[in-house]
Amino acid sequence: MLKPAFAHQPPFLMSSKHSTSRRRFLKVTAAAGAYLAIGISPAGRLVAATPGKQPGRLPGAEGETELNSYILITPDNKITLFNPRPEMGQGTWQSMPALIAEELEVRLRDVDIRMTAGAKRHGRQSVGGSGSVRQSWIPLRQVGAAAREMLIQTAAKRWNVPASECSAAYGKVLHPATGKSLPYGALVAEAAQLPVPENPRLKDPKDFKILGKPIARPDVPSKVNGSAIFGIDVQVPGILYASVQHCPVIHGKIVRFNAEAVSAMPGVKHVFKTERKMPHKTVDAVAVVATSYWAAHKGRLALDIEWDNGGFDAIATATYFETARKKAADEPGNAYPDEVGKVRTAFASAAKVVEAVYETPFASHAAMEPVTATAWVQGDQVEIWAPVQSSTGVIEEVAQYLGIPQENVKINVLFMGGSFGRKGYYDFVLEAVHISKQIQAPVKLIWTREDDFNNGPYRPGMINALRGALDARGNLIAWEHKVAGEAIGAQVFGQDISAQADRGSGEAIGQQTSPYAIPNRRQAHVHVPTDIPIVWWRSVYSSTNAFGQECFIDEMAHAAGKDPLDFRLELLQAEPRWTALLNRLAEKSGYRAIRAAGHAIGIAIAHSFGSTAAYAITVSPKGNGVAIDRVICVIDCGMTVNPDTVRAQTEGNAIMALSAAAFPAMTFAGGEAQESNYSQYRLPALRDIPPIEVYIMENGEDPGGVGEPGLPPFTPALFNAVFLATGKRIRRLPVDLENLD
Repeated sequence: MLKPAFAHQPPFLMSSKHSTSRRRFLKVTAAAGAYLAIGISPAGRLVAATPGKQPGRLPGAEGETELNSYILITPDNKITLFNPRPEMGQGTWQSMPALIAEELEVRLRDVDIRMTAGAKRHGRQSVGGSGSVRQSWIPLRQVGAAAREMLIQTAAKRWNVPASECSAAYGKVLHPATGKSLPYGALVAEAAQLPVPENPRLKDPKDFKILGKPIARPDVPSKVNGSAIFGIDVQVPGILYASVQHCPVIHGKIVRFNAEAVSAMPGVKHVFKTERKMPHKTVDAVAVVATSYWAAHKGRLALDIEWDNGGFDAIATATYFETARKKAADEPGNAYPDEVGKVRTAFASAAKVVEAVYETPFASHAAMEPVTATAWVQGDQVEIWAPVQSSTGVIEEVAQYLGIPQENVKINVLFMGGSFGRKGYYDFVLEAVHISKQIQAPVKLIWTREDDFNNGPYRPGMINALRGALDARGNLIAWEHKVAGEAIGAQVFGQDISAQADRGSGEAIGQQTSPYAIPNRRQAHVHVPTDIPIVWWRSVYSSTNAFGQECFIDEMAHAAGKDPLDFRLELLQAEPRWTALLNRLAEKSGYRAIRAAGHAIGIAIAHSFGSTAAYAITVSPKGNGVAIDRVICVIDCGMTVNPDTVRAQTEGNAIMALSAAAFPAMTFAGGEAQESNYSQYRLPALRDIPPIEVYIMENGEDPGGVGEPGLPPFTPALFNAVFLATGKRIRRLPVDLENLD
């Protein structure tokens, strides 16, 4: 078996209080002969592992076993909770175990947390679309509740009392009438033999001790003291390091390179042609493999490569946007199925028609941790150590790439130092696998910052073309919103969208996600293909679509001679959660008073990934531009796991939105990316961040997403405020807020 040697604590087992090695855990369970293991079957039913046996085995470090469960309780009262959702800073290392712990009646500081490793018995193990909490809210709570009921039932039987007289707290079953108590570990052997309740009773939210409370995150100490393992920290015996040179003109091919000369450099072991496999293209690259990363990088710098650009030097973002604007103007696009009314007739009879086109740029993910993966291919077996958004997704793609069974792929999921969608695109993992296969040794691939910026993938640049019609009384009677640009569904997943609208591209603008009561309404997608690699970027198309939609709502309000808040409230009278959110925003921001005083305050609201967020942003003139004075956000995300995490994620969303709106974009000319590092693709620094206040609506509704919904409405709120302060409509991003001329 492969034997990783980590410099710090193994990434599979990190806790806030104590650390039990996997080897010790297995010794304890084997010696005791029983444990309680509860998980969720592929059909969604609660299941139990066979008492005293390990229900499954995958290749692991020194024969260690990944167990088929979300809860493991050993007779010595050690409790381990499994987290099936990779941690990239969004808080799943706390939120997933918290859902279980709440119902199990244990404190997070008293348990070990372990990451699942892609086994099919744990279901789909991925993060994205702000779905972790909302998809796991009931299933993982049921896992904890079922275990609690089984333990209570066992204790009640021992004491010969009704189970209804017993309760659980802090890892023990209690019988208040007699003062008796038993720790879970003392009950585990018997409890493991009981059938798992199919419909365990869940706690009333008013009784929550963990959920909804601002509790310290258990992953923070390890990230502060350096013991947390990220992708770039991996060490494996005999490891080599790879640095890869891709063509400066994206997608170019190799003609020749000086392999012999570079191979003779100190520390260099291999120099050869490799490949970067993307969903829509596979392109050439040169790998330099050495005994250290520095030696590999120096060898790469010495490469002399002749490239065949293959016509890809014609790629330019200016050309792409010119094409997108023309197609948006000339083509009707493929309509989404939620069209209502008679749009053409309504426009023909309107008293006033307003049109506008909005442009949002390509954007880099620019995550803090460099793109990296470690792979070791041995025949038809492969082990991977990588910070990725889906362990199951990596297993599937690597197995397909190598033509081997998925059972032959073992992945160790590590903490991600940021992702925002990038590490759900596995070109870098496949690249590491390809290199390892050629050299038959473990290899750590590290991309430089320039590699990441120059090669993508990126958030797609988009055009939003809108038309609105008002009647003589200033009522909005017709609306058309066309989204023009490349589609992730087409480029990444190969979907045929020639005769239908790309579903993903319509985020945040449809009747369900944007329920403005407009009697005649049409949304459509116009496909504009490009070879520039694209993928999800935090809040995906919601980040581009909401800019156009919510700025245009303000334009229509202005054309109707109405206040932007009142205009929205009129259109949302049938949506009580939306109106409650907007009224709370007005209250917290002092919107009415600020408007009455003649100051500039812009608002916007958007629904994405199961939650609705709204911003009020005040700005003031400053030289040739504006200064952001204050940012207020109110978010309706239903019930929460940790309100502190909601606020932190929303603040991060605001900052990331500001970055994409008012800081450099990714541009291409002559087939080459023009921004290659943070010096050119500058991100907001502390001095650039305005005061941000986040308020959470409390309504007891089912949880929505949190990682992304706070981003889309920030930008339109900002530029609606800019218009009020300066009279200038900003429709093309990014812009320099200090110089709007």
